[in-house]
Amino acid sequence: MTELVENKENNEFRQVLEIITNRRARASQAVNYEVLLCAWEVGAFVSRRINDGGWGAKTVTELSEYLRTQDPTLRGYGRRNIYNMVALYEAYSSLVFQDYAVKFNLNLAKNQIVQFETAQIPAFLSLTTFTNHIEILNRCKTVEERIFYIMYAHKERLNINELRRSIMTDAFSSLAIGKPSLSSGLKSEYPNSPMIFKDELFVDFLGLPERYSEKRLRTGLIDHMKDFILALGKDFIYMDTEFPIIVGGSIFKIDLLFFHRGLQCLVAIELKSGDFKPKDIGQLEFYLEALDRDVKRSNENLSIGILLCRNVNRSIVEYAMSRSMSPTMVAEYKRKLVPKEVLQKTLDEFGDFFLY
Repeated sequence: MTELVENKENNEFRQVLEIITNRRARASQAVNYEVLLCAWEVGAFVSRRINDGGWGAKTVTELSEYLRTQDPTLRGYGRRNIYNMVALYEAYSSLVFQDYAVKFNLNLAKNQIVQFETAQIPAFLSLTTFTNHIEILNRCKTVEERIFYIMYAHKERLNINELRRSIMTDAFSSLAIGKPSLSSGLKSEYPNSPMIFKDELFVDFLGLPERYSEKRLRTGLIDHMKDFILALGKDFIYMDTEFPIIVGGSIFKIDLLFFHRGLQCLVAIELKSGDFKPKDIGQLEFYLEALDRDVKRSNENLSIGILLCRNVNRSIVEYAMSRSMSPTMVAEYKRKLVPKEVLQKTLDEFGDFFLY
């Protein structure tokens, strides 16, 4: 009886917590929108004056100084930030962006033509903060990238440092490119998996030498779990390392075990300090079978397996995964950040997933 009362109280308490959490989130969103709207209107005003030829860099500096003397409590209206507001306005009031806004239904009417002087702020921009927008504008050159990272920052609730790392590690290419590294079973069981799982992770935070063991790799990932989870995606919850499963009287150990909140399933990660080998898939599928039979709860979905390798030959991976009906994938980890040019891609498969 006591247990039933406690469960009832827990459920009711949880409802109160949800009310508070939802209202706080809505209040934060409202404040963020007003901050963006203010930046948009200031940017629009200054942009018009600059483009009319009436204002130069000196005038913008004088404006900043005037604002500071008139209201010393004002913060964020230095010369540099005023130009950031201009950049925000000009980037997202342009006809190029409007074409994408119409294509992806980003709160602009279909076929709407908005004049530069009278453009209204798309509500889509309120998905993330002004600070994040400036980071995206400064680091991303194409409209496709910018739209992607706005949606990605919203979906993963990224702060400025997390967003910067996601851009530096090229989450755009890692998530947008076609993935032969995902099994048919994974894509069938979890249709959104191509937009959730990266097939390339950066573990530069480990400082690994040229030669190292799988034990050192595993230990390093555990010691830097916060960074590793950010590399994976923020919905991953760490559960255990060398998780034991017993089959036929023998003990087997899974390198890392996670739970994915969004997919409501266990995620087993096997680490390989060398190249991908097709035989490794069989080992991973064996672990998934054991998890689903003996560990998975009745309300949870089928377990997912990730083989994390140092080097991946995509042709070999494609052959190895083509007939696999288990929800598995192969990912490659990089020990160092390698600068590379970001390719332009369409966002057709990402719009609905990241916005809702």
